[in-house]
Amino acid sequence: MGKKKKKREEEIEHVSLGTRNYAFLGAGILSIIVGYITLAMGSITLAPILLVLGYAVFVPLGLMLK
Repeated sequence: MGKKKKKREEEIEHVSLGTRNYAFLGAGILSIIVGYITLAMGSITLAPILLVLGYAVFVPLGLMLK
């Protein structure tokens, strides 16, 4: 049992993000910020598209891609 726990700890330590991951996360955050700004300005078509792209596409891609 001790060996299994040690292996899991090693796997957790090796999680690292590359430049492509940071680019997707940055694009997601930027898309979310611009989405909220356009929502505050009254856009009911562009704002939801940007928010969905940020929350459902860019951020998960940035976290899942190796």
